[in-house]
Amino acid sequence: MRCVELDGKTSPAVYTEDEAHADEAAGKGARRARVSGIDRALQVIDHLYETGSPAGVYAIAKAVKAPLSTVYVIVDDLVEKNMLTRQADGSIWLGARLYHYGLAYARSLDFMSIATHEMHDLCRQAGETVQVCGRDGDYMLVLAMADGPSHFQVASRVGTRVPLNWTASGRLLVGHLAEDERIELFKRCARSSPTGRAEIDPGTLSESAGKAFEARLSIQAGESDYAVACIASPICDRDGQCVATISIVLPEQKAFSDENHYTAHVRSSAERIEKLMGWRNR
Repeated sequence: MRCVELDGKTSPAVYTEDEAHADEAAGKGARRARVSGIDRALQVIDHLYETGSPAGVYAIAKAVKAPLSTVYVIVDDLVEKNMLTRQADGSIWLGARLYHYGLAYARSLDFMSIATHEMHDLCRQAGETVQVCGRDGDYMLVLAMADGPSHFQVASRVGTRVPLNWTASGRLLVGHLAEDERIELFKRCARSSPTGRAEIDPGTLSESAGKAFEARLSIQAGESDYAVACIASPICDRDGQCVATISIVLPEQKAFSDENHYTAHVRSSAERIEKLMGWRNR
């Protein structure tokens, strides 16, 4: 079996060649199959998950039809990284790191379910298109969207990514950061928008992001799309960090004709999501 040195340790190469069991090879000759290291690790984890109980390395190797030496190396590596844990009797079970991953995934499902329900409620109340947005590095990402009843068309659909400085939501998503972090971020990612109206000065953007976050309200008009406005409010976790936004997207002229009506609705929606997630007690 070929080996490579990773982090000062000798481990199996990314791809290993496994001999098939004798009963499967009978009459057919020896067979060899190339299985990636990550596939082997998943086979070990999946076996423990499916059986629902700790198992010894020999039993795991037999169950996943892998060489014992390969499984020993994989198990040792996963135990070291807290993906697996070794019991007092030497048996192997799922580790704490997997539990934390599972919790994070469950929280994300709870959040999107609650946020999507509130998004549709706000859409009915405001009679306009509503979006839930998150941050994807240097970009704002549309996570969910409910189309309003009017014929007004919004260019940004679910999955759309735009620079943070183009949108009301983008500024809120970084508003909780320290001022120097915001400035460095906008130095790196601020870009001119198609309309030419998006602010690109890092200092100005940092200041407006901080003020909008404190006010729990951000409004932009015509910066990313012509004649389109966005009124957004931050959704903050228990640590006070903006994890997402909920926003009303509407024609620019309507945004300022009855601004208080829309701002009150969007703020209330953000607060309700935080309360349902248990974050308003921070």
